[in-house]
Amino acid sequence: MIFRQMFESVSCTYTYILASRPGGEALIIDPVLEKVDQYLRLLSELDLKLVKAVDTHVHADHVTGLGALRDRTRCITVMGEQSAVNVVSMRVGEGETIDVEGIRLTSIYTPGHTDDSYSFLMDDRVFTGDTLFIRGTGRTDFQNGDPRAQYHSLFNKLLKLPDQTLVFPAHDYKGETVSTIGEEKAYNPRLQVQSEAEYVEIMENLNLPNPKQMDVAVPANLTIGAAQAGAEEEAWAISVGDAMEFLGRPEVKLVDLREEKERRQEGIIPGSVHAPYTSLADFLAPGGFLNEEASSGGKRLIFFCAYGERSALAVKTAQEAGLGNVCHIVGGLDAWRKGGGMAPK
Repeated sequence: MIFRQMFESVSCTYTYILASRPGGEALIIDPVLEKVDQYLRLLSELDLKLVKAVDTHVHADHVTGLGALRDRTRCITVMGEQSAVNVVSMRVGEGETIDVEGIRLTSIYTPGHTDDSYSFLMDDRVFTGDTLFIRGTGRTDFQNGDPRAQYHSLFNKLLKLPDQTLVFPAHDYKGETVSTIGEEKAYNPRLQVQSEAEYVEIMENLNLPNPKQMDVAVPANLTIGAAQAGAEEEAWAISVGDAMEFLGRPEVKLVDLREEKERRQEGIIPGSVHAPYTSLADFLAPGGFLNEEASSGGKRLIFFCAYGERSALAVKTAQEAGLGNVCHIVGGLDAWRKGGGMAPK
C-alpha cells in the first residue's frame, strides 16, 4: 500500500494520500488549497490517478483543496451527508464506504467538533478529522459544535475501536504524527473523565480564539461545488423538466454515472444505462459502448449523477473524446426527485 502523510504548516493540517499500488487509483483526505500543486506532483511521481478527494468536515482554519483538485483532475469529491457544502459529487452516511482500487474507507459519523464531522476507518487505522487529536480533541464552540455529541462520538464510537488501531488526525500542533486508540485512552487528558458532564465542562471552558482564517475559510469551503446556478443556459446542460421530456425517445441515451452502491440505495431512472464515472474514459474511447452509441448510433448522450458535478465533468471528457452531441442534467438525481421524477429502487 502507498501511504503518505503530508503537512501544511500554517493551519497545522495533515493531508493523507492512499493507494493500493504504484500506477493505481488514489484518494486524498483533507487536502489544503495551497498544497494542491505538491499533491499533484507527488501523484504524478508515483504514477497515481486521483479518483476521490474527501473532506472530514467543513474546515474553519484553511480553504479546502477539494474544488481545485476536482477542476484539475476531474476526481470525485466526497463529504458526509450532513454537510452544508453547496455541491459535492458524493455524500456518505454512517457505515457507508468510500472505495477506490484496493482501498476502502468506512464512514463513521462523529459529530461534535462540527455537526458534519466524519471519521474514516481503514483496516488498521482511522482518520479522525478534528474529532480526536493526539492527546487532545477538537473544539466544539462553533459551526454547530456540541460537546455532548462529541463525547458520544468519542466514547461510543472511536474509543470502541481496537486499542491497536492507528489514529491519524487532521491536525497536530505539537509535532506528533500518529497515535493509537489505546494510547489515547490511557494518555489523552480530555479522555480521563468520568462522565459526559465532566467532558462538557472541560470543553465549554477552553476559551480559545477563533481560527485566524475562519472568516475566509468557512464561506469558501461551503461553496466549493462545480457551479450549477445558471448552468441551464449552457448548450450542454439541460434542466430536469427538459430531461423528463426525453424519456423513452430512441434518439437519446440517458447515462447514469453513479457507482453501483449509489444506484442500489437511491434508485435509477428507467431506461438509463450505467457507465460508472471512474471508468468513463473507457466507455468513451473508440470501441467503447458510449462512443458507439454516439458515433455510429447517432444518439444524444445525457449524463446524470447524484448532484450534477460528475455529469458536468463528464461532458468535458466526452467533448475531449470528440463527441459533440452530449449534455448533462443540472442538479442530477437530487434535482430529478425535487422536480417530481421519482427514481424507483
